Amino acid sequence: MNTPAVTTSNAARGGQPSAASSAAAGDDDIHLSELIDIVLDHKWLVVAITALALAVGVAYVMLTTPIYQSNLLIQVEDAAADAKGFLGETSALFDVKTPATGEIQVIRSRMVIGAAVDKTHFYIDAKPRYLPVLGTWLARRADGLSEPGFLGTSGYVSGKERISVTRFDVPAALEDEEPFLVTVQGGGTYTLMHEGLDQLLTGTVGQPLHHVLEDGAIDLLIDKLEGKPGAQFVVSRASLLRTIEDLQKRLQLSEQGKQSNVISVALEDSDRDRLSRILNAIGEQYVQQNVERKAAEAQKTLVFLDEQLPEFKRQLESSEDAYTRFRNKNGTVAFDEEAKGVLAQTIELQTKLLETQQRRRELAARFTDNNTRVKTIDGQISAIEREISSLNARVSRMPTLQQDALRLERDVRVNSGLYQSLQNNALQLRLVKEGKTGNVRLLDKAVKPKQPVKPQKPLILALALVLGLLASGAALAVVRSRFFTGIQDPQEIEAHTGLSVYSVVPFTSEQTVLDQGVAAGDKGIQLLAVTHPDSPPIEALRSLRIALQFATLEAGNNRVLITGATPGIGKSFVSGNFAAIMAHAGKRVLLIDADMRKGHLNKQFSLPREGGLSELLAGEISAQQAIRSQVLPNLDVLTTGKLPTNPADMLMSETFIRTLDMLSAQYELVIIDTPPVLVAADTAAVAPYMGAVLLVARADQTQLGELNESAKRLAHAGKAVSGVIFNGIDLTRRHYGSHGYRYGGYRYTTYKYNE
Repeated sequence: MNTPAVTTSNAARGGQPSAASSAAAGDDDIHLSELIDIVLDHKWLVVAITALALAVGVAYVMLTTPIYQSNLLIQVEDAAADAKGFLGETSALFDVKTPATGEIQVIRSRMVIGAAVDKTHFYIDAKPRYLPVLGTWLARRADGLSEPGFLGTSGYVSGKERISVTRFDVPAALEDEEPFLVTVQGGGTYTLMHEGLDQLLTGTVGQPLHHVLEDGAIDLLIDKLEGKPGAQFVVSRASLLRTIEDLQKRLQLSEQGKQSNVISVALEDSDRDRLSRILNAIGEQYVQQNVERKAAEAQKTLVFLDEQLPEFKRQLESSEDAYTRFRNKNGTVAFDEEAKGVLAQTIELQTKLLETQQRRRELAARFTDNNTRVKTIDGQISAIEREISSLNARVSRMPTLQQDALRLERDVRVNSGLYQSLQNNALQLRLVKEGKTGNVRLLDKAVKPKQPVKPQKPLILALALVLGLLASGAALAVVRSRFFTGIQDPQEIEAHTGLSVYSVVPFTSEQTVLDQGVAAGDKGIQLLAVTHPDSPPIEALRSLRIALQFATLEAGNNRVLITGATPGIGKSFVSGNFAAIMAHAGKRVLLIDADMRKGHLNKQFSLPREGGLSELLAGEISAQQAIRSQVLPNLDVLTTGKLPTNPADMLMSETFIRTLDMLSAQYELVIIDTPPVLVAADTAAVAPYMGAVLLVARADQTQLGELNESAKRLAHAGKAVSGVIFNGIDLTRRHYGSHGYRYGGYRYTTYKYNE
């Protein structure tokens, strides 16, 4: 026959265990093996939390409104001048391209965003009034219109309802406020409701609705409304500035690559149609303003040239008249080779000087004198003037007639060339202005996306699984094990209280069945020592018999008091079964249920409560009448009797002490079950008259502080605790507290042997 036994954590020790202070160091340490054991012990808690986290993740990805992303690409061109094109040089003069970082700020500006918002009516938000939580999810899976209403409330929808609003203007006081409510009435009509309205407005689809208020007017035009009568839609009007600022924050602008001058403009939104519309509108407005900027710069220069052309024409005519008069007076003057060369160089330099000065005036209108471009032009002008001065010095050495002829012909040729050049520039600028071209272009327009970018279902589910498994489940298991449970290892009792653990009693489901039988009123003796005498708890209590012999060697009597710190820790279980074990060993035992507040030892033996200790102390019956003899062989039982109103007074009376002395003389062992120490003063009152006092502690329930306080109260009453019985330890667990991991512990196992 195989009989299980238990290897207990402690036998009787000859010396006292280490003090609490000596083991306090390292209490906060935690080891990997300990973590693994904690998680395995709480595997169902971890599984439950992980399943809950995964369920939350699944619900989130299913119910969250999908977010889509689209983008457009804009190229900022260098617009280099075309040497073969007569427009190239002039167009380059008015190139308004800035670096990509600057163009990004232009795209984000209120000028561009505001125009796009105004064009697309982005400040209007109109959508069906969906059911709470599940509405959008149901709508995405619906194939038709839904019946309005939800749980007795009207208006909610969950189908393919649609609304399109092309104009919605409200007074400034109603912008950015609570949305308006549009209700379908049937026959193409609807009602408009809002707390700011003085009445319910009625409108027709496709026709403007106008209503005058004290601080402004409401103008609404709904061109599409699909829904059954009673279906409601939520329509809100945001202010233009708030819409622009919100869009500026949401826009994602970046340069594609390093110095590529290609800008990506991305945006996320739950409405795919609205997303593509606003992005394309932004792109169009940006390109348009670029063209307008370029045309505006050309117009400014054209105005300047139109003012200068008459003056240059007069200069040309004056120089031609002077040259004509000179030739009429002196005839034609023949230039030698040196004069011809000087004339050609002078004309070229003078023309270049005038053109350079013209560009200097154009740049001065756009830049300061400290600008690099302006300084470069100034340097070129100075260099040309020095060359002209050098040529003029050569001319001064020629004959006077030749000097005059050379100067007059130079003026005519220079003024003629300059005037013609200015005319050409003016013509080119007019062509640039009317050409409607800029230096930016749309490479890719925004398209309506098909797949959402949020929520990222695989990632969210993976995170939910990881967080549930590790961050939530495992962490909660560790926290619960370390901070929200009682004593787990009997070594902790000895290390932190200085009390010896006489026996470790494992938990068994067989006792649970017996407790249920007692609660149901089953007849017969409901003791584990009787029904399952070879079970691990009974084997552990047998070891208590050996340890108790050493504890009572110097005791003055044969009385053993068994109590605990708090209720529900199994002191009555220990008392009843230990008495049965001692009786089975051949000792004549008396078991007294002195817990006259809530004692129930009588139920374990199927005995009536009345006619017990309280009646005996009150003198109503004799000891022979009160004691139930031979409940088990060698075991007599004294029940609580009728629960009195003053149990403490009875136990503190001289009558109780005399009764104990009398009964102790008649038995080899008297076991007394008393109320919890921290609940009533009864135990402290009778403890000094006991030979041994045993405290029962419940695994995962009793706290170290409770044991320390109980021992302190008993010591103040004049009786030290003999030892502790550690009850209810779960042998299926791997983790018994942190003490063993720090100081070298051992596991509790069952042991089978053959009789």
